[in-house]
Amino acid sequence: MKYVTTIDGREYIVDILDEHRVSVDGVTFQMDFMPVGDQPVYSLVVDGQSFDAHVYPNEDTWQVLFHGTRFTASVEDEREKRLRAALAGRVAEHEDYHLKAPMPGMVVSIPVQEGQTIQRGEVLVVLESMKMQNELRSPRDGKVTRLRVKIGDRVELRETMLSVV
Repeated sequence: MKYVTTIDGREYIVDILDEHRVSVDGVTFQMDFMPVGDQPVYSLVVDGQSFDAHVYPNEDTWQVLFHGTRFTASVEDEREKRLRAALAGRVAEHEDYHLKAPMPGMVVSIPVQEGQTIQRGEVLVVLESMKMQNELRSPRDGKVTRLRVKIGDRVELRETMLSVV
Protein backbone atom coordinates (compact mmCIF):
# COMPACT_ATOMS: atom_id res chain seq x y z
CA MET A 1 0.00 0.00 0.00
CA LYS A 2 1.36 3.43 -0.96
CA TYR A 3 0.97 6.51 1.20
CA VAL A 4 1.86 10.16 0.76
CA THR A 5 3.33 11.52 4.00
CA THR A 6 3.89 15.24 4.37
CA ILE A 7 6.31 16.46 7.04
CA ASP A 8 7.07 20.18 7.33
CA GLY A 9 5.81 20.79 3.78
CA ARG A 10 7.85 18.01 2.13
CA GLU A 11 6.08 15.00 0.63
CA TYR A 12 7.46 11.48 0.97
CA ILE A 13 6.10 8.46 -0.92
CA VAL A 14 5.93 5.57 1.56
CA ASP A 15 5.25 2.12 0.12
CA ILE A 16 4.66 -0.70 2.60
CA LEU A 17 6.13 -3.65 0.73
CA ASP A 18 5.50 -6.33 3.34
CA GLU A 19 5.50 -6.84 7.12
CA HIS A 20 9.17 -5.92 7.50
CA ARG A 21 10.10 -3.86 4.41
CA VAL A 22 9.17 -0.26 3.63
CA SER A 23 10.23 1.93 0.72
CA VAL A 24 10.54 5.69 1.28
CA ASP A 25 10.97 7.67 -1.95
CA GLY A 26 12.27 4.51 -3.66
CA VAL A 27 14.79 3.51 -0.95
CA THR A 28 13.93 0.21 0.77
CA PHE A 29 14.45 -0.27 4.52
CA GLN A 30 14.18 -3.35 6.75
CA MET A 31 12.07 -2.32 9.71
CA ASP A 32 10.17 -3.35 12.78
CA PHE A 33 7.68 -1.01 14.47
CA MET A 34 5.97 -1.73 17.79
CA PRO A 35 4.16 0.18 20.53
CA VAL A 36 5.83 0.20 23.95
CA GLY A 37 3.17 -0.61 26.55
CA ASP A 38 0.09 1.61 26.75
CA GLN A 39 2.07 4.82 26.19
CA PRO A 40 2.31 6.82 22.95
CA VAL A 41 5.88 5.54 22.61
CA TYR A 42 6.92 3.37 19.67
CA SER A 43 10.05 1.34 19.13
CA LEU A 44 11.34 1.51 15.58
CA VAL A 45 14.17 -0.67 14.31
CA VAL A 46 15.42 0.47 10.89
CA ASP A 47 18.14 -1.56 9.18
CA GLY A 48 19.26 -2.86 12.60
CA GLN A 49 19.33 0.54 14.38
CA SER A 50 16.86 1.12 17.22
CA PHE A 51 14.92 4.38 17.69
CA ASP A 52 12.14 5.50 20.01
CA ALA A 53 9.47 8.04 19.07
CA HIS A 54 6.50 9.56 20.87
CA VAL A 55 3.50 9.66 18.52
CA TYR A 56 0.38 11.69 19.26
CA PRO A 57 -2.53 11.53 16.82
CA ASN A 58 -4.48 14.75 16.21
CA GLU A 59 -7.62 15.19 14.14
CA ASP A 60 -5.89 15.40 10.73
CA THR A 61 -2.20 15.04 11.57
CA TRP A 62 0.27 13.20 13.76
CA GLN A 63 2.66 14.90 16.17
CA VAL A 64 5.92 12.94 16.38
CA LEU A 65 8.61 13.67 18.97
CA PHE A 66 11.85 12.18 17.68
CA HIS A 67 15.35 12.92 19.11
CA GLY A 68 13.98 15.99 20.91
CA THR A 69 12.42 17.50 17.78
CA ARG A 70 8.68 17.68 17.18
CA PHE A 71 7.42 16.98 13.67
CA THR A 72 3.91 17.40 12.30
CA ALA A 73 3.02 14.73 9.77
CA SER A 74 -0.04 14.09 7.63
CA VAL A 75 -0.57 10.71 6.06
CA GLU A 76 -3.01 9.81 3.29
CA ASP A 77 -3.14 6.96 0.84
CA GLU A 78 -2.57 7.80 -2.82
CA ARG A 79 -6.24 7.28 -3.74
CA GLU A 80 -7.38 9.60 -0.93
CA LYS A 81 -4.89 12.26 -2.07
CA ARG A 82 -6.13 12.06 -5.68
CA LEU A 83 -9.72 12.29 -4.48
CA ARG A 84 -8.98 15.33 -2.31
CA ALA A 85 -7.09 17.03 -5.15
CA ALA A 86 -9.94 16.39 -7.58
CA LEU A 87 -12.46 17.93 -5.22
CA ALA A 88 -10.28 20.73 -3.85
CA GLY A 89 -10.74 23.28 -6.61
CA ARG A 90 -12.88 26.28 -5.73
CA VAL A 91 -16.20 26.41 -7.50
CA ALA A 92 -17.66 29.80 -8.32
CA GLU A 93 -21.18 30.27 -6.95
CA HIS A 94 -22.48 31.55 -10.29
CA GLU A 95 -21.15 28.68 -12.43
CA ASP A 96 -22.62 25.23 -12.94
CA TYR A 97 -20.66 22.54 -11.09
CA HIS A 98 -20.25 19.17 -12.80
CA LEU A 99 -19.41 16.31 -10.42
CA LYS A 100 -16.86 14.16 -12.22
CA ALA A 101 -15.63 10.78 -11.06
CA PRO A 102 -12.22 11.26 -9.38
CA MET A 103 -11.46 7.58 -10.09
CA PRO A 104 -13.05 4.65 -11.95
CA GLY A 105 -15.65 2.86 -9.87
CA MET A 106 -19.26 1.81 -9.33
CA VAL A 107 -22.07 4.07 -8.14
CA VAL A 108 -23.44 2.50 -4.93
CA SER A 109 -25.67 5.32 -3.72
CA ILE A 110 -27.17 8.60 -4.91
CA PRO A 111 -28.72 10.23 -1.84
CA VAL A 112 -30.01 13.22 -3.86
CA GLN A 113 -32.62 13.58 -6.60
CA GLU A 114 -32.78 15.71 -9.69
CA GLY A 115 -34.28 19.10 -8.79
CA GLN A 116 -33.36 18.78 -5.10
CA THR A 117 -31.88 21.84 -3.34
CA ILE A 118 -28.64 20.92 -1.60
CA GLN A 119 -26.15 22.50 0.80
CA ARG A 120 -22.38 22.73 0.51
CA GLY A 121 -20.80 19.53 1.91
CA GLU A 122 -23.88 17.38 1.28
CA VAL A 123 -23.18 13.90 -0.16
CA LEU A 124 -24.12 13.74 -3.84
CA VAL A 125 -22.85 10.29 -4.85
CA VAL A 126 -21.19 7.37 -3.10
CA LEU A 127 -18.64 5.75 -5.41
CA GLU A 128 -17.01 2.39 -4.70
CA SER A 129 -13.49 1.94 -5.96
CA MET A 130 -10.95 -0.71 -4.91
CA LYS A 131 -13.46 -2.04 -2.32
CA MET A 132 -13.61 1.38 -0.60
CA GLN A 133 -16.68 3.62 -0.57
CA ASN A 134 -16.00 7.31 -1.22
CA GLU A 135 -18.57 10.00 -0.43
CA LEU A 136 -18.45 12.72 -3.08
CA ARG A 137 -19.78 15.97 -1.62
CA SER A 138 -21.03 19.21 -3.08
CA PRO A 139 -18.53 22.09 -3.02
CA ARG A 140 -21.38 24.63 -2.89
CA ASP A 141 -25.07 25.23 -2.28
CA GLY A 142 -27.36 24.77 -5.28
CA LYS A 143 -29.86 22.57 -7.04
CA VAL A 144 -29.12 19.13 -8.48
CA THR A 145 -29.69 18.98 -12.23
CA ARG A 146 -28.93 16.52 -14.96
CA LEU A 147 -28.43 13.29 -13.00
CA ARG A 148 -26.43 11.20 -15.51
CA VAL A 149 -25.84 8.00 -13.51
CA LYS A 150 -27.89 5.51 -11.52
CA ILE A 151 -27.06 3.04 -8.77
CA GLY A 152 -25.01 0.16 -10.16
CA ASP A 153 -23.50 2.17 -13.03
CA ARG A 154 -19.78 1.87 -13.65
CA VAL A 155 -18.05 5.18 -14.24
CA GLU A 156 -14.67 6.04 -15.68
CA LEU A 157 -12.17 8.62 -14.44
CA ARG A 158 -13.51 12.18 -15.01
CA GLU A 159 -16.92 10.99 -16.23
CA THR A 160 -19.61 13.54 -15.35
CA MET A 161 -22.17 12.05 -12.95
CA LEU A 162 -24.42 15.05 -12.18
CA SER A 163 -24.55 18.83 -12.20
CA VAL A 164 -25.35 21.45 -9.57
CA VAL A 165 -26.58 24.93 -10.53
